[in-house]
Amino acid sequence: MVAQFLRLKLRLLGNIFRRSPWQVVGIVLGLVYGVGLATILFFTLVGLRFVDDVEVIRDVFVIVGAAVVIGFVIFPLAFGVDDTMDPRRFALFGLPDRTLALGLALAAFIGIPAFVLAIVLAGTVVTWSRGFGETVFALISALLAFGTCILIARVATGVASVLLATRRAREVSGVLGVLLVVLLSPVVVVLVTLDWANSGLRVLESFAGVVGWTPLGAAFAAPGDAAAGDWGPAVLKLIIAAATLGAIWLAWQSLVAKMLVTPGREASARSYRGLGWFDRMPHTPAGAVAARSFTYWFRDARYWVSIIMVPIVPVLVIVPLGVAGIPLSYTALIPVPLMCLLLGWSLHNDTAFDSTAVWLHTVSGVRGAADRAGRLVPVLIAGVVVIGLGSAVTVFVLDDWRLLPALVGVSAALLLGGLGVSSIVSARFPYPAVKPGDSPFQQPQSTGAITALVQSITMLGSLLIAAPAVAFAALGLFDDPSWYMASFAAGVGLGVVVLAAGIGLGGRVFDHRGPEILAAALRA
Repeated sequence: MVAQFLRLKLRLLGNIFRRSPWQVVGIVLGLVYGVGLATILFFTLVGLRFVDDVEVIRDVFVIVGAAVVIGFVIFPLAFGVDDTMDPRRFALFGLPDRTLALGLALAAFIGIPAFVLAIVLAGTVVTWSRGFGETVFALISALLAFGTCILIARVATGVASVLLATRRAREVSGVLGVLLVVLLSPVVVVLVTLDWANSGLRVLESFAGVVGWTPLGAAFAAPGDAAAGDWGPAVLKLIIAAATLGAIWLAWQSLVAKMLVTPGREASARSYRGLGWFDRMPHTPAGAVAARSFTYWFRDARYWVSIIMVPIVPVLVIVPLGVAGIPLSYTALIPVPLMCLLLGWSLHNDTAFDSTAVWLHTVSGVRGAADRAGRLVPVLIAGVVVIGLGSAVTVFVLDDWRLLPALVGVSAALLLGGLGVSSIVSARFPYPAVKPGDSPFQQPQSTGAITALVQSITMLGSLLIAAPAVAFAALGLFDDPSWYMASFAAGVGLGVVVLAAGIGLGGRVFDHRGPEILAAALRA
């Protein structure tokens, strides 16, 4: 029976090369990249065999190995995977739970991730082969680490298939996964800039000393301890690694038994009363469009990603600048204008996000100006909150209320100018976007150079509109604070003018290009 599962897994892997030619090319390129990277790591690990500083190598292996184990857990839970060997698909075959769990577990050892991991772990065996006992420890530890990673990924995939059965659950988990990855970026920056020659190695040693006694790093620490002559801790950590693999195996058996008698989750139908935002907004064409936009921003995962990234991007900018030694008096002025820039830029392809639903605006005779103005309402409200609250917090932290006019002026120019430019661009140059209902991380059906061009034009236009306000703010910061009011006047005044012009001109473009906009939506 186990052989049947292995043959089935090999057949499924072979079927991925029976897709369209371009898909096969992408799969082959990904496979070559993965195997090539694993080969480079293998020879790097072989080279470490001749390095005498085993303590440092052990500490690095422990941290990296623990991160790999965490990755095998987080990736299926955060992003979900198509589980072709879901235990529930074998529920009608009458197989014993233990047999089915064993067959599926062994089948999981056949695959591209398992192959790449096996190459890298083989390199660690060479790294620690500094004697007969060390080689035995390294081989056993590599087998335990391999089994732990693959089996815990199988458990995580099974849990994800149960918890993330609905589209909304997958969207939320995907957004949280991206958020987690983004939040880890400042940690990477700090690690790169750390003074490893002095304090860095001590931090690494203390951290690895703790992680090495946990189920995450025990299998990676045992051979290093053996190579360093610490045979007692090496044996204990090897026992911890073996116990971890055994616990995961019991969890996998229990999960299989549970899944065989548990039907798949289905999305529950939600009931709504009233017309929602359509009741709250004015009963005008622009109000109806604004109500649709509010509904999108609150329910559509494609918009959630944009909203979540707006406050995260400033963190990614400020942390490297702070590490580089830029004073807080300068870096604190970045978040609010940067968030306003992203908010204004976020609508540069909003028309394409409607997909085929944009025909409602075309056939109902909605004027283009009403369409353009209605789409801006949610972002305008969010932008006003960001400018008001963010500017107040910034000047409070810096304890310099003279900066308030300039900060408001620059932020308003970026927000209003970006929305004005986006109102024109989204009507004149809509490019393919993720369709409603699809995952926000799914690639569009077609792409081209127009995508990068439209995004660049919108971003550059926003920056050019805000340039006078930024210049006056810089003069106030480095020369005379009286320039701050000039920055406020230039930013707010020019932003309002560009916003009004964008609504008017974008409305005219929408009126004249209604059929073309609908045709573009149908092609995408």
